[in-house]
Amino acid sequence: MAQTPKRPGGTKKKSPKKRLQTGLAAAAIVLLAAGCGVGGYFMLRRPATAPEVPQETLPVETLATEAPAEVDRHYTLGAPIGFEPGLTGKAKVLLEYNADTVGWITIPNTLVDEPIVQSDDNAFYLDTGFDHKPYRAGTVFMDFRNNFGYDEASQSDNIVLYGHNMANNTMFGSLRRYRQDLTYWKRAPFIELESNYQHYTYVIFGLVITDGSAEATWRYWDMEDFESQDEFDAFVETVRLKNMADIPLDVTYGDKLLTLSTCYSDADDSRFLVIARRVRPDETAESFTKVYAE
Repeated sequence: MAQTPKRPGGTKKKSPKKRLQTGLAAAAIVLLAAGCGVGGYFMLRRPATAPEVPQETLPVETLATEAPAEVDRHYTLGAPIGFEPGLTGKAKVLLEYNADTVGWITIPNTLVDEPIVQSDDNAFYLDTGFDHKPYRAGTVFMDFRNNFGYDEASQSDNIVLYGHNMANNTMFGSLRRYRQDLTYWKRAPFIELESNYQHYTYVIFGLVITDGSAEATWRYWDMEDFESQDEFDAFVETVRLKNMADIPLDVTYGDKLLTLSTCYSDADDSRFLVIARRVRPDETAESFTKVYAE
């Protein structure tokens, strides 16, 4: 599970357990890199009995076609059973089907509308569906070190979610629209992220293509908690320097961050990231009118 995040103004040292987890995360990145296929899309090996997912081999810069009207989610929801107080109704239903459920992600004006799971490593859900059956498209999953529980003070500073870049626009496939049209963030700036207890809205400030190999110098997947303001500021500054779009959104120390990671190209083990910050309690939709004006 995730380490307890620091408090503003405080610092902490990495424990032996933290160092072990960092090593495991690096190994998982290698597994993620191994899943990247021709044209920058995941082409994972899976058992012959796994459900087929229609795939097309597309060059990296081919514009996405119109999104399908319906997407086969490969799971069916039923009536909830009794759970601890504080859980949302949706969480009660999802946890009945999969105890690894930690939330749900929706990005309006994209096809991203998926449950989020979390295992004890970053490999299990690469080719496992929400129903725990082999599934080529996998499931959107949270980094195993992240904390996204009831206590907001203990939630990780940077939630990292992984999803396959499927050619049929499922999972994180439709995120490619942000890099194919660098004004698309104005039409789809918000990410709706639900924990099992609470709904949050995030606003996008970064679109980044970066090295996703184990040798990467900027290891974004190891940055779930910032030990100081300097670390936080360095992360945000790196996003600014790598940003594909000029997004004039302020990000300050103490903001909770969200990083969506998907494959970009197997040629250089690169990843495409969509990075956002949580909307603050005093902000409304009107707060972003000028930022996201056409």
